Amino acid sequence: MLLRVIHETLFDYVPAVKTAQHVAHLRPCETPLQKVLQHTLTITPEPAQRSESVDIYGNLRTFFSLQSRHEELKIVADSLVMTSPPPSVASVLTWEQVREHFRYRRGAVYDPAAEFLFASPYVPRHQNFLDYASPSFTGERPLLEAARDLMTRIYTDFTYETEVTEVSTPALESLELRKGVCQDFAHIMVACLRTMGLPARYVSGYLLTEPPPGHPRLVGADASHAWVSVYVPPAPGVADSWSGWCDFDPTNNRGPGEDYVTLATGRDYSDVSPIRGVIHGGANHTLDVGVTVVPLDREPDVMLAPATAS
Repeated sequence: MLLRVIHETLFDYVPAVKTAQHVAHLRPCETPLQKVLQHTLTITPEPAQRSESVDIYGNLRTFFSLQSRHEELKIVADSLVMTSPPPSVASVLTWEQVREHFRYRRGAVYDPAAEFLFASPYVPRHQNFLDYASPSFTGERPLLEAARDLMTRIYTDFTYETEVTEVSTPALESLELRKGVCQDFAHIMVACLRTMGLPARYVSGYLLTEPPPGHPRLVGADASHAWVSVYVPPAPGVADSWSGWCDFDPTNNRGPGEDYVTLATGRDYSDVSPIRGVIHGGANHTLDVGVTVVPLDREPDVMLAPATAS
């Protein structure tokens, strides 16, 4: 699919902000299934300084600073992305075999996916996650089958509700509430997988706003979305066995397809938040966010809506 993504962010400050420094993750990433054909990032007022770099997880980030007083900050990311459907993947590895693969052994070959085994700012290790995950991870069950079962249980057991949690709501609290948005569901699934000793990462991105005729509208459209990747290592002794990251969306109980756009990946939301920064002034401010994802042959009408954690 050829998709146009417009992500518009508007801050209003009272009193005015005197100086500010921000970092943005707003350029979709390049993957084997996704190619960025065009991308522009427009910032108003014009930053005094601006630079780009690639973070440790391969995401492109933009740093910018504002050195003059401003009562409003408007950021518009406009991207044209070509996506492809993911291939069918299969692995003979059980979840126990994957856990053993990543168990520390002196002199073992380092696997970069091991970075996603540990607790992170939004995803702690806790017995409650182990208790919730355990029914899906029965003895000698294939990893991908167990992860799919966990995804389905989260989809079934939790209620999507936009006003019960915030960006800063701890995953443990969301687990207890059994309510939240896609960010919460992704954090819970990542926490469950890591607690089982399995590498899992947080994925931020977008959904197609208007689905094709005959297809249901997905939860989380018209906002930033989040889902989960679990890592599958090569099967020992099996020639040309598939290995890599496999995606799961617990909010919609499905694997992401060509109607998804990946923005960035990290340990949790703190690594990939679309905009964050430090400001001097602006003690009271409001934030409005509008996201639209449409096929190229349709021109979207972008309207700002109150921001929600999603």
